[in-house]
Amino acid sequence: MTTHLTPIESKDTSFGVKLYLGTSMVVVLLMMVVGLLMRAAQAGWLDIPADIFYQLMTTHGAGMVGIAGLAGAGIMWHFLSRHVHLSRTVLYINYGLFLSGVVLILGSIFWGGYAGGWTFLWPLPAKSMGLWSADAAASFILGLLLIGVGFLIFNLDAGLAITRRYGSVLRGLGLDQLLSGEIRSDHPPTVVASSMVIIVNTLGILSGAVVLVVTLANLYFPELVINPLLAKNLIYFFGHVFINATIYMSVIAVYELLPVYAGRPWKVSRPFYAAWAAATVFVMAVYPHHLLLDAVMPAPLLALGQIVSYLSGIPVLLVTAYGALLLVYRSGIQWQVPALWLMLAMFGWAGGVIPAIVDGTIQINKVMHNTMWVPGHFHFYLLIGLLPMVIGFGLHITSAHKALNVQLQRTFFFLYFAGAVAFSVAFLAGGWASVPRRWAQHWPEWMAYDQVGSLAAMVVIVAMVGVVIALVRRLLERNHGTTA
Repeated sequence: MTTHLTPIESKDTSFGVKLYLGTSMVVVLLMMVVGLLMRAAQAGWLDIPADIFYQLMTTHGAGMVGIAGLAGAGIMWHFLSRHVHLSRTVLYINYGLFLSGVVLILGSIFWGGYAGGWTFLWPLPAKSMGLWSADAAASFILGLLLIGVGFLIFNLDAGLAITRRYGSVLRGLGLDQLLSGEIRSDHPPTVVASSMVIIVNTLGILSGAVVLVVTLANLYFPELVINPLLAKNLIYFFGHVFINATIYMSVIAVYELLPVYAGRPWKVSRPFYAAWAAATVFVMAVYPHHLLLDAVMPAPLLALGQIVSYLSGIPVLLVTAYGALLLVYRSGIQWQVPALWLMLAMFGWAGGVIPAIVDGTIQINKVMHNTMWVPGHFHFYLLIGLLPMVIGFGLHITSAHKALNVQLQRTFFFLYFAGAVAFSVAFLAGGWASVPRRWAQHWPEWMAYDQVGSLAAMVVIVAMVGVVIALVRRLLERNHGTTA
């Protein structure tokens, strides 16, 4: 069965956005294969040496976080460029810096043996116990810096464009309307979400750059040091903000595209502005929930991490997930494949909040944080929340130009849905049973969780192969009437 979506794009998708999307989908698929190798090793099905395992873990973590950012940036640029004038040159500069950073990171890992994890915790890059050299660690750090510089330039360009059009980024966020009560219903949700991302991600990237530069200098000048607790705070502030910003960039696809399928507009309102203003604060204030095991942390910060963990889910559930349900309720929506992916994203984003809140409780965190519960939480978020936003966006912008094999793509959708849920639940169940995370080898008593996770990962990869092939073919061709 094949069908054409009505060509509803008001502008042709730029080559840059296609480049971002195609690169992201291919890299995500490769990173899934790397993840499967690690799970299969923990399940006892593969014999992977510990040093190689941690190189794979570093590749998987850095690769997934970075490519999620690239995909989200492509979505944000595509829709924000409808409302403000964005620089195509900056779009390509960010892409070029991203690729340069990736080359340095891959070289540091597979040529230099770097295996310190994507969080580069101080002073681990310089304390390798002979497993990697200072040059290998420096290559990894420089790669992250290049990627960060690219995203910083991207954010600054978007911020300047919003400022030219609306007066300031805070006005783009809608704070003036929130405070005055004079709501302009034509204010685009895309501008609100983009403004939030610009604020938090700029601060996050700058904090990460500080500790990256110090880490780089310390590799060659050991006398240059930083307080380890301060370094850890800067790293987790950067890491938490960046990965959350990827979701907030990608959810723009839901705001823009779900109304097309439902036949109803997604209008801004005072609660909408309040929720995004709260999310701006929460996403920056909640990062101490990553540090609840650090007894030397100031107690007020740990309490803040727990409290904001409880509060941070409210804007998501109230405005976006609940708003999506209201949008489609009795709308007569035709559940075409891109719309299915977008609604799955709402389930993944809303559901992913629950294990995060659980782990953000101090007494539970003491037991659960260094277990498989945590990768269960963020795989739920990314596999069932963020990635479906990207896939839905990709199928939508390409299906307007090329027929979609609906029956086949629905099959891939339901395979992916079942596999991703099973994969995430296997992690969560392992965490509930206190299976530790980051171990290269597992005891036999733990391997049942790993084996279920590995099988589920295979299902996800099969579905993802079908989706990626369809998307890449559509990105390379624009011939009406063909199917994939």
